[in-house]
Amino acid sequence: MNHHHHEDTSVEDQSSLSVREKLAKLLEFWIKHNDDHANTYCEWSKKARSENLVEVVRLLEEASELTLSINELFKQAMKGLR
Repeated sequence: MNHHHHEDTSVEDQSSLSVREKLAKLLEFWIKHNDDHANTYCEWSKKARSENLVEVVRLLEEASELTLSINELFKQAMKGLR
């Protein structure tokens, strides 16, 4: 199982960046991070489908969709930084 950090503290530690610049970097990071998670959920839903775990498939697919919908909010937030 892969372990990864959920915060990009390197951005937060860069005091030379403005709040807007830090937010832009964080939003980009969070979008990629969520894309990675959504892809993992889809991979596991396929595995669950092969085991006829219908409800698990439905829930994992829903989790993937919700994760991607969060990314749409992050993309809107990025537009607000311009």
